[in-house]
Amino acid sequence: MSEELSLAAMYRILRKSGGERVSEEAAEELSRILEEIGTRIARDAAQLAVFAKRKTVRAEDVRMAAKRYMSQIPSA
Repeated sequence: MSEELSLAAMYRILRKSGGERVSEEAAEELSRILEEIGTRIARDAAQLAVFAKRKTVRAEDVRMAAKRYMSQIPSA
């Protein structure tokens, strides 16, 4: 398991979303999934900066990458 996203933050997110009790396994799984999604978005954002001939990844790159990622997810 990665240490990038804290389990404490995952517990808070799950509780704020309505979970009265949250298992450690649920917090770990959310951490793993969010890290995977975040890594994909970050990689895409870095590519957008390269295409724009910049070394700096800007907030606009992250927003655009996130929109592109979210548009690929089918609606439930």
